[in-house]
Amino acid sequence: MNTVQAIAAGVHSLPGVATSFAATQAAWRFLHNPRVTLPALAGPLQQLGRDLAGASPSPYALVAHDWSKLDYDGHRSKRDLRQLTQALDVGYELATALLVDAATGHPLAPMAIAVLAADGAHSTAHTVVPPPQAHLDQVLPVMRAAGGWGVAKRLVHVIDREGDSAKHLRAWAADGHLFVARADDRVVTHSDRKQKLAAVAAALAGTLAAATPRPVKIRGQKARQYVAEAAVVLSEPGWEALPGGKKRRVPGPPLPLRLVVAQVRGSDGAVLAEWWLLTNVESVAAAVIAEWYYWRWRIESFHKLLKSAGLEVEQGQQETAAAIARRLLVGCMAWVTVWRLRAQEGAAAGACREFLVRLSGRQMKRSMPNTAPALLSGLYVLLAMLDALEHYSLEQLHEFARIALPQPRPPGDGDV
Repeated sequence: MNTVQAIAAGVHSLPGVATSFAATQAAWRFLHNPRVTLPALAGPLQQLGRDLAGASPSPYALVAHDWSKLDYDGHRSKRDLRQLTQALDVGYELATALLVDAATGHPLAPMAIAVLAADGAHSTAHTVVPPPQAHLDQVLPVMRAAGGWGVAKRLVHVIDREGDSAKHLRAWAADGHLFVARADDRVVTHSDRKQKLAAVAAALAGTLAAATPRPVKIRGQKARQYVAEAAVVLSEPGWEALPGGKKRRVPGPPLPLRLVVAQVRGSDGAVLAEWWLLTNVESVAAAVIAEWYYWRWRIESFHKLLKSAGLEVEQGQQETAAAIARRLLVGCMAWVTVWRLRAQEGAAAGACREFLVRLSGRQMKRSMPNTAPALLSGLYVLLAMLDALEHYSLEQLHEFARIALPQPRPPGDGDV
């Protein structure tokens, strides 16, 4: 649970009687143990996701999908690194499916992760390593696996602009899955004629202006969000990737969808952001659909927690993608613990959060009394304090402080 630093040589051990090297060695053996399977490590996370989603008042639960590069350029001891873009850009690729509360937007638990390496995808879905797949080709297997997670809600899969693929949208809908995907300016059929989404959105300008806005925040600024919708049909052929970087057109049946246009405007009326969202979710207000997509950013923040705001996974010295994946899952358990604490209501939970922030030594904005990294840092300090009190008496701790801290020198005869 410790938020490590980039220069840390290994896992930070608690102040018990065991040596620091023993803790680091034990962690290394655990992370490199092939008998510790990724599906088994994911089990507690999935169980917690089921429990927390079941407590939500919403009949839906969101599954946010995203990918993030794990940069290990310079880690030549890792023999299964994958070329990501150009020849000098090597590392792994992390794919995550994050369960989010559809009523509050709180992140609940990562339900599936996969680390893509040169030998394939090391994932929580399989004990074997399947061959690598393109990003969007990975989504349908996760959607199907989600049916076995045991979440007693209708799952809605939320994906960024990369999900705007006619071929894949048709496949997801045909397989019975609900989705919200951000769209580019593609051609659709609207009012019995083909036109681009930009033209459909422009026709909704009057409806947007008359909509009742809701207050939101964007890049730390207060703003208002306006929402309108229209019925469209995805009628154009899709694209299919071929070996060698080529593509070919793939026809498909017409797919009726809802286009939800969401605009975020500043206090001066200027448009700060605009989203065109395609969804097959019915009987849910367009404003709720827009809010669901807004909460997709929880997965962006989650990847930041893993990479640069706490776990520092890109500084890890594990030698294989499988070991990296195990470390990621252990780190996920720490973040889930913090998320639960942040979501708890009541005076006692608030006092606990305030205490942990004080232990962390972090400075907080008045508008943001706590952050996940600050709570995790403070929680590690609290665990270290409790561990020290279990292994050392209060008199010993005072003696250690007396030895370590400089003592004032008694005044001598020559002092003035």
